Amino acid sequence: MSLTATNHHFLAAIFMFLWLITGKTVSGDIESDKQVVLKLKAHILLWNPVMNENTFTRWNSNDEFPCNWPGISCNTRGNHVTAIDLSNKNIQGPLFRNFSGLPELEHLNLSANGIPGTIPDDLSKFRNLRTLDLSNNIIEGEFNLTGLDNLELLDLSNNRIQGNPRLMFPARSCRNLVVLKLSSNNLSGQVDDLFNLCRNLHSLDLGGNNFSGNLSVQFGRLLEFSVPMNNLGGQIPSWFFSENCSLRRLDLSDNFFIGRIPKEISNCKDLVSLDLYGNKFSGDIPPEVGSLSSLQSLLLGENSFSRDVPESLVEMSNLSLLDLSRNSFGGDVQEIFGRLHQVKSLVLSGNSYTGGLLSSGILELQNIAELDLSDNDFSGPLPVEISQMSNLKMLVLADNQFTGSIPHGYGNLSRLQALDLSFNNLSGSIPSSFRKLSSISWLMLANNSLTGEIPAELGNCSSLVWLNLANNHLSGVIPPEFFNVGSNATTQLILLNQAESVKSSGISCSKDAFHSPCALLSRNAAGYVQLRGNRLSGALPPEISKMQNLGMLYLDDNRFSGQLPPQIGSLPLLALHVSKNMFSGEIPEEIGTLKRLQTLDLSCNNFSGEFPGSLSSLTELYKFNISYNPYIYGRIPSTGQLSTFDQSSFLGNPLLRLPIWMENGSRTSPSVLPGKAVGEQEELLDRFRFAFSFSYPFFFVLSFLGFLFLGNEKISPLKTKRKSKRRRK
Repeated sequence: MSLTATNHHFLAAIFMFLWLITGKTVSGDIESDKQVVLKLKAHILLWNPVMNENTFTRWNSNDEFPCNWPGISCNTRGNHVTAIDLSNKNIQGPLFRNFSGLPELEHLNLSANGIPGTIPDDLSKFRNLRTLDLSNNIIEGEFNLTGLDNLELLDLSNNRIQGNPRLMFPARSCRNLVVLKLSSNNLSGQVDDLFNLCRNLHSLDLGGNNFSGNLSVQFGRLLEFSVPMNNLGGQIPSWFFSENCSLRRLDLSDNFFIGRIPKEISNCKDLVSLDLYGNKFSGDIPPEVGSLSSLQSLLLGENSFSRDVPESLVEMSNLSLLDLSRNSFGGDVQEIFGRLHQVKSLVLSGNSYTGGLLSSGILELQNIAELDLSDNDFSGPLPVEISQMSNLKMLVLADNQFTGSIPHGYGNLSRLQALDLSFNNLSGSIPSSFRKLSSISWLMLANNSLTGEIPAELGNCSSLVWLNLANNHLSGVIPPEFFNVGSNATTQLILLNQAESVKSSGISCSKDAFHSPCALLSRNAAGYVQLRGNRLSGALPPEISKMQNLGMLYLDDNRFSGQLPPQIGSLPLLALHVSKNMFSGEIPEEIGTLKRLQTLDLSCNNFSGEFPGSLSSLTELYKFNISYNPYIYGRIPSTGQLSTFDQSSFLGNPLLRLPIWMENGSRTSPSVLPGKAVGEQEELLDRFRFAFSFSYPFFFVLSFLGFLFLGNEKISPLKTKRKSKRRRK
């Protein structure tokens, strides 16, 4: 055999040996990682035994490699798991405690689940971890970044984490951080120079915590800095905006900053969004703001700026949203606003304007999509010129002193999604032209003096999610066509709430007045119908079953009669209020199928028959009233949710049998009388009621007088005080 052949055989043997070793190592590494992932699956299913999630059924122990399993990724060699993404899987139970068994793990995303508890102690062993996203869970306690030297993204927002971050961010561990999101937790302490050593940080969000003190942040490479809804204060120093400022988004809203805005803000040439809403800034708005040519969103509401708005704003060609609400501006609307042709959203609510709607020219701004002039002192008729603002999506004129009728032309605003004319002095009927508002989601006409019937044409508004006609003088029956309202409501509300401009204008899911429908949206029951305090009459038609998105129904203080339709039990209701009407007949057993019902008010009607036992199934109920329905008889269960209410929920019903401890005014479990069992006490009480029933006509008169008293009780206005501070979680 030649030397050359010998060398070839020798090299082949070496390659074969190395292949065997390497192959065995690769197989061993991935097998070890696979076992860790299978333990993760077992942990998840232990806490979620009824989970029906395809992700985990495909995690099969018979597979040689886990790299193709849903939510699992490996490196290019396929010998290690490098990424796990189980976001938004509805996972409950504590965090898995053995992620450190995956030595090459670089990306871990468990966001948008229901994970409680603390962050595992072995967090510091994730030496290769580059992104960690645990946002939108229920994680509490403190955390520490020690050992996570390669971390580039950390998102712990929307949890319950507490403590002082100064103890949680060692300088070495944050040197590679690019994105840090800690918003909506319970963190506290001083921000000042806390993150100045995080030299590569581009995005920092600390909003919705309890941070205090002044700001001494050196922006460096920061592109986004957000600290809204904290307790920060003091003046903003001029050096805060250095010459090399690279900020694109700055949010200091809902804090306690004072003084003037430094003119040096003009150094931040790349600013796209500036939000200083809800502070105590004063003085003039610096003209230098007008040099921020990239600025699209400028929110300066709820401060104490002077009335002089700089002319330089006219030159800001990209400015789309301007919010100067709640700055105590008075008199006529400033003329400069009529020259902001580039602006699409103009919010001037909560000032003291009295006029200038026409002379300022703001009603001629054809690009305006959102106009909020609410909570001012405008008077006279509603401007008909608004009918020509064809791009309007939101029009908010509530809380003024407008009079006269609603212009018929408002029905031509085909793109309108929200119209709020509530809390004025409007009269006349609801225009039938509103049938053309095919995109309308919010229609609020409450607390005026509107008359006539509810137009059947409103049934064409298939996107309507929030309808408030309360406290007017509307009369007649509800037409069956009306119940076509909101058939497409949920989709429209989602689209509307996702719009960034919605969150900054007067129409916002974060506002008190709009919180309820947005909360209902998550339960697929977005609809809200508020008709209380009118003169509506007749029966409630069975067509109400068409409103399959209806979550809240308020018919209080009208003149409705007849039976409640049993079809009401097919709706996803969370609130049903029909008090102070003339409903009669038996209470539908079907109400007991409304498993998510939280408030039920049937008081002050003429319901009769036996108290429906099905109401015992309403385990979510926290407010209940059936008072002053003297024809109702039967026994209120001594256990279950109904037994948690006191006597005030059952007044004026002499034929109802209450648990004995409720009769005694107690809200606790029954105290057995000496020598008498609970059953014996109930029997004695039944005998007493039998004798008492002969005096029923006398007590009926008393109940009727009570009904009259409550029926004439002054109704407090539905107006919800608008928040002075926005909470935009």
